[in-house]
Amino acid sequence: MSLPPRQPISTPTLRQEASNLSDFTVDSTSTFVDTPSTVPTPGSPVHHRPVYRRLSSLNEQDTAYHGGQIPQERGLGIRNLEPLPSLPHQAGSTPSAPASANPVLSPPLLKSQRGYKRLDDDPIPEGDEDWGHDDSQNEPFQPFKADSETESLRRQGPPPTVRSFEPPETECRSKQKLHHGKGNWLAVSVLILSVYSTSLSGLWLGAAIAKPRFGHGITSTGKFPLATASLVAAGIAKSIELSFVTVFVTFLGQVLSRRALIKRSRGITISEMSMRQWIMQPGTLITHWQAVRYAALTLLGMISLLGALTAMFYTTASDALVAPKLKTGNSEHRHLYGHVGASFANEVYIQNNCQTPISQQIDPEFSGSTCIAIEHSGQAYHNFMQYLSNWTTNIARGSGSAELSQRPLPLAMLYDNTTIQGSWIDVKNMTNISQTFSPHDFDRVVTNVSMAMPHVGVFAAARDPINNIMQPQDFNGLGEYDIEASIPSPTTNVLCASMTEDELAPLVYSQWPLGNGSAMNVAGWPNVFDIPKWPSWLNQTPVDDLFRFGEKYGRRPPVFSKLPIPYNIVANTTGWYADSIYILATSKTGDYTMCSMRVSLTTRCSTQYHATLSGGSMKTRCEDAKNELAYGKSITNATDGLIQSDWVSVASEWAKAISLNAGITDNNASNNRLLTQLIPTQQALDASSPSIAEALAVLSGCTLLMSSTDAPFYHFWNYSTTVQTLKEPQPQHFNASLQTRDYASGGTQQWQGIFYIILFLTFATNVFCLIYFLVRHGLVTDYIEPQNMFALSMNSPPSKALDGACGGGPEGDQLVMNWHIKMDQDREHFYFEQGDLSPRILRRKTRPLDFEMNTSPVVKTYAKLSSRHSSVL
Repeated sequence: MSLPPRQPISTPTLRQEASNLSDFTVDSTSTFVDTPSTVPTPGSPVHHRPVYRRLSSLNEQDTAYHGGQIPQERGLGIRNLEPLPSLPHQAGSTPSAPASANPVLSPPLLKSQRGYKRLDDDPIPEGDEDWGHDDSQNEPFQPFKADSETESLRRQGPPPTVRSFEPPETECRSKQKLHHGKGNWLAVSVLILSVYSTSLSGLWLGAAIAKPRFGHGITSTGKFPLATASLVAAGIAKSIELSFVTVFVTFLGQVLSRRALIKRSRGITISEMSMRQWIMQPGTLITHWQAVRYAALTLLGMISLLGALTAMFYTTASDALVAPKLKTGNSEHRHLYGHVGASFANEVYIQNNCQTPISQQIDPEFSGSTCIAIEHSGQAYHNFMQYLSNWTTNIARGSGSAELSQRPLPLAMLYDNTTIQGSWIDVKNMTNISQTFSPHDFDRVVTNVSMAMPHVGVFAAARDPINNIMQPQDFNGLGEYDIEASIPSPTTNVLCASMTEDELAPLVYSQWPLGNGSAMNVAGWPNVFDIPKWPSWLNQTPVDDLFRFGEKYGRRPPVFSKLPIPYNIVANTTGWYADSIYILATSKTGDYTMCSMRVSLTTRCSTQYHATLSGGSMKTRCEDAKNELAYGKSITNATDGLIQSDWVSVASEWAKAISLNAGITDNNASNNRLLTQLIPTQQALDASSPSIAEALAVLSGCTLLMSSTDAPFYHFWNYSTTVQTLKEPQPQHFNASLQTRDYASGGTQQWQGIFYIILFLTFATNVFCLIYFLVRHGLVTDYIEPQNMFALSMNSPPSKALDGACGGGPEGDQLVMNWHIKMDQDREHFYFEQGDLSPRILRRKTRPLDFEMNTSPVVKTYAKLSSRHSSVL
């Protein structure tokens, strides 16, 4: 069938940009029309080519380059073609190629047998196997020559597809909207993700800053163990990371796509298109560093780098600063409660609560005293041996000191798992005291020490359910807590002074005229002896002012049974209305030393308790001006040093248990020998050994622990004055500070604070993206997405700007060339076009588009978007 020849359009001839294919002309609407230079004959086959049309939105002077001439460019178009049939030969005719009206262009010739299309000036006969020209190095294709390796490919016949420079034979009319309103499901989904990511990242940042403690919420024994909590935290952090990546990648796509659509913008570059991969594949920051070095210097590039950084380390930052972990929190002031069962140093209560299988039904008279004597003996010797061991270590290290505050501290043990550490308080100058109370003919050696021990009622209060304190076992044995209680501390004062035999005579019964040096009736001492009773103040001594004896001080002096032999001790523990006990010791040289022991409650200390699964430790904090929890600061009217006379009954059993009165029978007890060897011989403390006063204080430490068990947390008995034992223990509150080690958010190391930057950048970027989406009221097609980019690129004219990039990818200046997205309005076709960055072009005002009433919505949307001003990004 023959076709009428085409009528050429009388307009200036233009080539399609970046093409060596054919001649095109531009009509009045800037439409490219395929116009062959020679009109085919009716018997010749007609090859139809689709048309390309320039956007009519451009002004005439905008589309003109260098006087209306478009530079010749080479490019590569890709299409699939079926093998082309051979051209028919008419009898008596010779095939000939149509002449070209433009000497730069050449009409296409077909290689019908192979299915190749050859763009050349000379016709090639059908069936010619060697149609290449060795001297034509600038031709777009080189001939295909078979060799031994490709012979098998030739036998398989013509390939099913070919590469051609021809434009596509079908039009690409946009079927989808260019802009999606804010009610579109995609825009709504992105907005929801943005709100989710912003709110959760803000919550995560707030949690990292506030460092909340979860307390009973996360325990190993509860319904929400650590494993579940860690999994939930990791899941939420991962969801924030994924939503952030999605939102930020969408934000990048919107910014770049809108910029590419705006005519007066600088367009987008290939290096900027790769910023999407920085977020989704952070490794490309290293593998594709060429693009990074160009795009990273722009504002959007810097934001993208920060986005990639936050996306990479967000879960790490969450694990470091938000995920629950065992942490010691800040100290908090609280009112704690402990149960009170009896007054301080209540001997009856202590004996009744002593754990022994020999009940009162079995031994009604001595069951309790026997049990408590054994407990005294065991604890006292254990504590004393540990104290001596510390002294031995100090001496070996050469760290002995004559200053009491620098010497080993008193020690004790509670319930076999809690270490007790006391304090030396009210330190005196031994030399000055000794010289003050020395007679003219005798250098008296005076040693005065005071030992404060913790109030062990804190141990029970810490475990009392009323205080709701998490215990170490609630955290797989890893939990800890510290309590500092503002309660009085029991204190033992030991005052020792060397005395002569004449000075002791008024205090030793065997030296009295009534005693007459007769043998002692040990079994009946002191009840069967005629010792004056109260209100007699007994005899005066040279040390009355030192020990505060006599009516002036309201204290009766002691009466000892006899003078002990060397290395022995006798004791007086049963004085009427006594508030102290006394011992008399004889050194190996026959020198005598008398010591008084009394207990009081000091207001200058607080009790500190540290609990762990394996046990704990308890100590005193005394005479610290910065200690706001000292008992005297909580109860400002409390009397300091209030003597506890009930302790004498407890100490009487303690003294018998450790054989402090064994010298009455010259028993030569081992502890008597050791204690007498610690009697100082000079008016100062010995740096190489403890004094007898220090030793007696440490030995008596166990009595203070027993006396404060279930005792009041105040310095007085505020219940019944007649009955000092309660049938049912009653709660009593006290001021305290509590510091727990439980599960909480926040870093455990100081350097982890750097992750706050990651959390803050994530939240700030999310807020910025959310505001951007709210302001933009919808989304445009994201041309940076691979599928959209591929479709747009395949339907765009080739460009010489990317010459050589089809095999190995763009490089160098190709990465920074600017590209715009243009539209053929008549065909509603979008395509990439190389932009121009010259200030003259950017400053030029573009004439607005004139629309007809029937202009499609796609064209209207494009015109609206492309006419906007370029954004900062």
